[in-house]
Parts: sequence; structure tokens; C-alpha cells
Amino acid sequence: MIPIRDLNPTRRTAWVTLLVIAASAWAFFAIQPADPAQEARFLYREAAIPCEVSTGQALSLDEIRTGVCEPTRDAPAFAGKSIVLSVLASIFFHGSIGHLAGNLWILWIFGNNVEDRFGRLRYLIFYLAAGVVATIGHVVMNPDSTIPVVGASGAIAGVMGAYLVLFPRARVRSFIPPLFFLPFNLPAVVFLVLWFLGQFALAGTQTNIAWEAHVAGFVAGLMFGLLRRRK
Repeated sequence: MIPIRDLNPTRRTAWVTLLVIAASAWAFFAIQPADPAQEARFLYREAAIPCEVSTGQALSLDEIRTGVCEPTRDAPAFAGKSIVLSVLASIFFHGSIGHLAGNLWILWIFGNNVEDRFGRLRYLIFYLAAGVVATIGHVVMNPDSTIPVVGASGAIAGVMGAYLVLFPRARVRSFIPPLFFLPFNLPAVVFLVLWFLGQFALAGTQTNIAWEAHVAGFVAGLMFGLLRRRK
């Protein structure tokens, strides 16, 4: 199912969500290189990599070439790389324009209402925290991976988890390809639970989708949403 919009008006403009959307688009078009070879080098230099996060050491050239996480005393390929900052930076990088567009569309659908309920500063902290938790979740399941992890999907999964708790009865207008001419409304709880369960269908498959990050981010969003609802 592909969401079109939610039938859930907000009380104020979602400036933080708009800022995150603008920052993600700017990072993709203005910072990330367009050339694939240069982009790969850029992501190894700037993005989070599970092997680096789990070992606390930046990858060496040999680890990048072989794809084997085996920390040695060899000099890092990119000296001075901040592993901590790379985890935050990865939230704003994307692998393709389709990846970017899909993420930002879903963020706008669900993020404006969550921001409305959280408040702008809390929402920004929550969004970044959900993204970090999502990346950590992926690292825990793939500690030896030497592939850069990019995308806002984990943080957006957190937004979706919070939305499920805060607005379970809101309606989400969706369609199923190729029946785009037959949109229908679903309760948010149904749409989001189906989306969450669908992530486990990716387990064990050879894809570039970090489903573990989606699950971790979604669960983090549920927890933050429960805390906010109690308040």
C-alpha cells in the first residue's frame, strides 16, 4: 500500500518537518556527489558503517576493498572521521532520488501531526533520537557489515510508531499499485501495523533495505509516543 495523505488536520505549521525535508533534499542535491564512484567514496567517508560503530575504529582501505570487518593497526582510509557524527549525518543522506522522494513523502504525511502533538523542540530531539536508535538497531544485527547505512527511513519509522500511538483512529488514504485509480481509507492503526509486520518479510532476503533499522526506529517511536500520550 502506498499512502496518499492522512485525514488528520494540524493546528499549526510543521516547521521542523519542513526543515528536515529541506535539509535532506539539500544534502542529496548539494552535498552528495552525483558521480557514483565519488558518491561511494563520500559515503565511506561521511556515513555510518556498522563495522566502525561496533568496533569504534574507522575502516582501513583493506577492509573497504575486501568487505571484511577485521580491525587492525592499519591506518584508517579516512583519517579524522567522526564515527559519532557519522551516525547523525547518515539520517540525512540517501541512496537515490527515489529513496529520497519516498522517505520525504511519508515523513510529511505522518510527521506534521506528530510534530503538532510533541511540540517543535521535542519533536526535533525525538526525530534525531529515533534515527540514532534505528541505526544502532541495524548495527546490533549486522555488526560486521562494511556497507554504509544511509537514509531517513529509520527516523521516519520512529515517526510512524509515534503516530500509531497518538492517532490510531486517523484515516490514511492509500492505494495499491497498479490500482491507483481506486484509493481507499484505512485506520492508521491498520496501515501502520501492516507496514511494521511487512518489514519482517524482508528478513533473510538480499536487498539494500535496512529492515532492522525500520523495526528499531518504529519500536522507539512507539515508546516515545506512549510517554507523550501519558503526559
